[in-house]
Amino acid sequence: HKAKVEAMTLDLALLRSVQHFAQAFKAKHASLHVLVCNAGVFALPWSLTKDGLETTFQVNHLGHFYLVQLLQDVLCRSAPARVVVVSSESHRFTDINDSSGKLDFSRLSPSKNDYWAMLAYNRSKLCNILFSNELHRRLSPRGVTSNAVHPGNMFYSSLHRNWWVYTLLFTLGRPFTKSM
Repeated sequence: HKAKVEAMTLDLALLRSVQHFAQAFKAKHASLHVLVCNAGVFALPWSLTKDGLETTFQVNHLGHFYLVQLLQDVLCRSAPARVVVVSSESHRFTDINDSSGKLDFSRLSPSKNDYWAMLAYNRSKLCNILFSNELHRRLSPRGVTSNAVHPGNMFYSSLHRNWWVYTLLFTLGRPFTKSM
């Protein structure tokens, strides 16, 4: 039994690209046993995608969410299957509820005036964890598991390249944290 890995590209900042990817995947493949949702951006200046959503939220969370929804039937047919959602410990430093405890959707895709890059990243990663947990709850009876993982601090990645302050913080924090 030989494992086969194939790379296909898509643009998570464009929901139509995600949809086309899922259609192309389904046309080529009858099964999918592992789906790793790993793409992410960090410390971007505020911008909207062509879909009208804040870029960090769409790339880090919504694009993956949409992809999994589009491929859910293939995952279930392929059981046992697994979805791995790469998140971050930074999810602990935010919330997405308003003062009454209700989900505040405006925090997920904030306006330019309400945007702070670090909070946008943290909120997207909190959404990843909430999604992974709910996906597991719904699909594990059908043989599809979902796990959210924190890969450690990615000092050697280019995630922090967009702002010198983050580069400084990564450098100063390095002796005190584990990294991959």
